[in-house]
Amino acid sequence: MKRFSMAAIFGIAVLLTFLAPVSASASPSCEGLMNLKIPDTTITSAALVPAGPYTPPGRPGSKMPTYEMPALCSVHLVVKPAINIEVWMPVDDWNGRIATVGDGSQAGFINYIDMVTPLKLGYVTASTDTGHAQIQGATGAQNFAWAAGDPEILIGYGYRGVHEMTLKTKMVVAAFYGKDAQYNYFIGCSNAGRQALMEVQRYPNDYDGVLAGAPLVSWTKQMAEQYLWEALVLFKDPESNIPVNKLPAIADASMAACDANDGVKDGLISDPMRCHFNPAVLLCKAEDSPSCLTAKQIESLKKLYSGPILDGKAVYQGYMPGSENRWTLVGTPEHYGGALVSAQAFFRNAMYQDPNWDFHTWSYEKNLPELRKKLSPILDAEDPNIKPFQAHGGKLLIYQGWADPTVAPMDTVRYYEDIEATIKNPTDTARMFMVPGMYHCGGGPGPHTFDPFSSLVGWVEHQHAPDRIITSNAPYNPLTAIGGPGGGIGVVNLDTPSTDVMRTRPLCPYPQTAQYTGQGSTDDASNFVCKLPNSN
Repeated sequence: MKRFSMAAIFGIAVLLTFLAPVSASASPSCEGLMNLKIPDTTITSAALVPAGPYTPPGRPGSKMPTYEMPALCSVHLVVKPAINIEVWMPVDDWNGRIATVGDGSQAGFINYIDMVTPLKLGYVTASTDTGHAQIQGATGAQNFAWAAGDPEILIGYGYRGVHEMTLKTKMVVAAFYGKDAQYNYFIGCSNAGRQALMEVQRYPNDYDGVLAGAPLVSWTKQMAEQYLWEALVLFKDPESNIPVNKLPAIADASMAACDANDGVKDGLISDPMRCHFNPAVLLCKAEDSPSCLTAKQIESLKKLYSGPILDGKAVYQGYMPGSENRWTLVGTPEHYGGALVSAQAFFRNAMYQDPNWDFHTWSYEKNLPELRKKLSPILDAEDPNIKPFQAHGGKLLIYQGWADPTVAPMDTVRYYEDIEATIKNPTDTARMFMVPGMYHCGGGPGPHTFDPFSSLVGWVEHQHAPDRIITSNAPYNPLTAIGGPGGGIGVVNLDTPSTDVMRTRPLCPYPQTAQYTGQGSTDDASNFVCKLPNSN
C-alpha cells in the first residue's frame, strides 16, 4: 500500500486533459509480435489480456493483488544474456506516451505493481529484472549472491538492464502501434532513482522526462560510508551500541531542539541543515535507562549524525535529525534488520567473492580506494555533467525525504549542487524538491502525499517549470496515482500515525524552503511561501 494526496488526484485529472488517445487498430495483432525480430532478443510471449480482473505474476513467494485492468497486450522479452523485460501496451486509448518504471533495492524482478497505474492511465509501461532473478527469503533480506559470478550480471544491474528495456520497449511500441511514442518517461525511487540518474547520465536520449525519488546516487558510498560505518560504530565495542528502546528519546530530543527553527512548532524539522542538536543533553545523570544515553552511546550517536571522518574531513553525511524513529541499524548484529546484513553480503559477493569476509577487517584508508576503483564505474550515478541530457531537452525532477533513514538526504543534496555547479542554467533542466518529515520514498510524520509526475509532464510537454508542489497527509488511491512517493519500487513504509487534521504544505525547489507568512493556519499550504532560507 502507498499514500497519495488529493492534490495528486486533481493533478492526474488535469494531466489527462493533455493526453489524446491513440487507437492500435492499424497495428498487427498482439500475438503477431511473436514474429518481431529484435537483435540479441527473444520474445518469449505476446498475449492479449482482456479487460477485467487481472492478477499479474509476482516475485517468488509473493502474492500479487488482483487489479481491474483495461485490455492490454503483454509482451515478455529476454535480452542476452538474461535480461527479462515485460512490456504492457493499452489495446485502446493509448495516450501516445511511454512511462517505464524502475526496480528498488537489488532489483531482480519485474515490477508489475508499479506498472499497473501507468497502464490504467493510458501509458505504455515496462519493467526489467536488470538481468538476474533475485529470490527473497522469508525475511525479505537480499544477499547479493547473484553478484558473485559473471561480471556482466553486475553491469546489467548497474546500468545496462534499464537501457536495454528502454530500447526494446520503443521497438515493440513502434511495431504494435505503427508509430513511435511522442514522449518517453522514466519513474523510480531508491535504487530505481539511481537507475533514473544512470539513464540521464549515460543515455541522455532515452527519455524526455525522468523522475528520480530518493536516488541512491552511490551504491559504493552507501555500503562503505553509511552501512559499514554504522556497523563499525555500533558493534566493534558492545558498550557503544544504542538499544532500540532508546530511539524514541533521541527522536524527542532532536525534535525539541530543532522543531521551531522554521518559525512553526509542528512536529517537523523542515530544514535539518539548520538543526544544531547536541546529543550530550541525553547523558544519563544516574542509572542507565531508555530515556538517556551513556557516554559511549553519545559518542556513537554523534558519529551516526556526522558520518565517516577521514583525514579530519567528513566524507559522507550521516543521518539527519528527525529520522531517528525509523533507524534500523540499532539492535544486535544477530538481529540487524538491514544495513549490516546488506553491507556484509555486498562485500562478500560483489566486491571480494569471499563468503568469509568480515566487516571488522575493513580499513577506510586501504579498502575504500580499491572499492571505488572496482565498482564505482559500474554502480555509482555520480556524474553531474548532464549537458547532453540538457541538449536533448530532457527534464529531471528529483525528490528526497529529509527524514530518510536509508538514502542519506545530504548525498542527494550534494549531487544536485554538483549539477548546479557543472551546467549552465541548471534549473531549466533539473529541479529538486526536499520533503520535510518524509521517510524513504514515502511514509513519515510530515505531509508526504504528492504528485510529482504531473509536474514533470507539465514541464516536459508545456514548459511549465514546477515552482512548488503541494503535499498533504491525505490518503490516496494507488490505482489512480503515478510517480508519487514509492513510484518505481512498489513498497513503502506506511506506519504514519493517523490524524484528523488535514495538513497541506508546499514543496519548494531547492534551495528554497517553505516559510510561514505569519497569518492563517499552519496546516494550510496557502499560508506558506517558497523563499531562500533567512531571506526577507
